[in-house]
Amino acid sequence: MSATRPTTSGSSRAGADATGDGRDAVDPRPSGEQERRARRAGGKPPLTDRARGERNLGLLLVAPAFLVMIGVVAYPMLLAAYDSLFSYRLTAPDQRSFVGLQNYITILSDPLWWRAFATTGYITVITVAVELVLGFALAMVMHKAITTLRPVLRTAILIPYAIITVVSAFAWFYAFDLNSGFVNQWLPFVGDDFNWFAERSSSLVVIMLSEIWKTTPFISLLLLAGLAQVPEDLQEAARVDGATFWERLRKVTLPNMKAAIMVALLFRTLDAVRIFDNVFIMTAGTNGTETLAFLAYRQTIQRQEVGLGSAISVLLFLLVVLIAVLFVKVFKVDLSRQRGE
Repeated sequence: MSATRPTTSGSSRAGADATGDGRDAVDPRPSGEQERRARRAGGKPPLTDRARGERNLGLLLVAPAFLVMIGVVAYPMLLAAYDSLFSYRLTAPDQRSFVGLQNYITILSDPLWWRAFATTGYITVITVAVELVLGFALAMVMHKAITTLRPVLRTAILIPYAIITVVSAFAWFYAFDLNSGFVNQWLPFVGDDFNWFAERSSSLVVIMLSEIWKTTPFISLLLLAGLAQVPEDLQEAARVDGATFWERLRKVTLPNMKAAIMVALLFRTLDAVRIFDNVFIMTAGTNGTETLAFLAYRQTIQRQEVGLGSAISVLLFLLVVLIAVLFVKVFKVDLSRQRGE
């Protein structure tokens, strides 16, 4: 009796093969005819058994983290959105009543919200702009530094970012405080009795200086990673063509750092919008220095108005989402393509 020979014609060639013991084995790959049908239908070709198994394994591995994210992130947000629809105060839980969107109307029609919104925007725009310039300068220094000095520079630059925000806020507060501060003695244009925390403008200056000092290292490291992605052959070609430093910076360096700049600005902007620690330590929101995050804290924790505080938190969350969407739309950067996918 002769052994069964594998079929070599038609669609059966891609679907079956002969094994050594004479049985036909099913080829897990989709046949060429199936792929052609899928392409003609405008869809994706069917997955192979191996690809389908890898996809299912990936879903199983991601599922625990996804459930944790729902419990840690999604549940508090949904609970805040739910509580924002009620007139609810912790000191009178029996008087809780459904008011719909009334809390949002109350907040958006209150000048207190818009003053906190303006203060938050003012701090965000100035600090992020200054940090971008300083961070890029530090990144250039680290990028051009010789190999032996580069680790030392990175460590020195990272020290402010490694300090806890509350600790750095106290340090800046005591440095500028009228009783314990020493800054007035260093600055010739202010008197020894000048109180930095007595006025809105000077208070915001100290708050923003503290924020810039602490978080500029973070943005410089992100930009340093972007500088490392700029092709050296493009820089060399521009240098050979006679381009100056500013021309190379504007036409070669910055366009190739677009993704890194977008990530750095997005992260720092979202972080600055949620600024709380420095304001809490230095001014406690007095003299018009109250930000949106501090306003939410004051309504929820100090006044125990859970409904109003939850509504402010929801509006702050929507503002963060809006900023993220605007950054992605304006920069038009596809991070998946940056990874070469």
